[in-house]
Amino acid sequence: MVWVAAARLRTLPLSVAGIVVGNALAIGNDAFCHYVFGGTLLTAVVFQILSNFANDYGYGLKGTDNHERIGPKRVLQQNLLSAKTLFRGIVSTAVIGFLLAAGTIGIAFEVGELKSVLAFLALAVVAILAAYKYTAGKGAYGYHAMGDVFVFAFFGLLAVGGSYYLQTKQLDNTMWWFAIAIGGLSTGVLNLNNMRDMHNDSAVGKKTVAALLGLHKAKIYHNILILGSITALTVGLLQHCKDWMGYTPVLVVIPLVAQLASTRKVKAHEDFDALLKPLALTTFGTSMLLLLTQILLA
Repeated sequence: MVWVAAARLRTLPLSVAGIVVGNALAIGNDAFCHYVFGGTLLTAVVFQILSNFANDYGYGLKGTDNHERIGPKRVLQQNLLSAKTLFRGIVSTAVIGFLLAAGTIGIAFEVGELKSVLAFLALAVVAILAAYKYTAGKGAYGYHAMGDVFVFAFFGLLAVGGSYYLQTKQLDNTMWWFAIAIGGLSTGVLNLNNMRDMHNDSAVGKKTVAALLGLHKAKIYHNILILGSITALTVGLLQHCKDWMGYTPVLVVIPLVAQLASTRKVKAHEDFDALLKPLALTTFGTSMLLLLTQILLA
């Protein structure tokens, strides 16, 4: 149960949203392999667990997880695992993740597509390093206001674009609108987390976009992320859909606007914690609505 707690299962739906979207768009373009879909989902889940282990490890060693932190306590903070044991878990998970990625890449490409195979293997290595270096090791980029950039890139652009390319062997302009939408919503989840932890992060020297902006401007930034994502999703649907049913995912605008109203009213930092799960699940729900509509229209 300790390892399950360290894996932080509640973070997993958001981690696969971009993968689901990329594969759903592939269905709409008559290119879909169930094994690639399963492989990309499993790889994303393992990479997210790796990131959660690394966050627990990095925050614990740096002292970021202290008694003043808001939110659930991590295993290293509670001394449920030693740093050495947790690091072994990180290494093991990284190996499993790489093997899953390699297997999925092997299924997706033909023998003669060596350049594509090597490129995606390199991306897998980069993803592993990014998962670890977010909070762990020297120069952890999560401490230098770069977390938003990496979340937007990996949860949005690379997750959607990479999974779509594995299925279709091509990239198109429409797909990028969906990638931007998922990336923006995922970054919004991180921004809520950072607004919640703003005081503690500043006290321990962790620089985040929210901490640098201050609460008022961080809320404005949050509005830009969510409204920008709604716009990107709408443009993507207009370009991609040929049937009225395909526009079903636009329904997520309703909870997203409601969540923006709730965010605007928050004054106490700890109250942002209650908004994290709804936005993460709405992002996942967006991906599932897109997948279901593409299956029904196929």
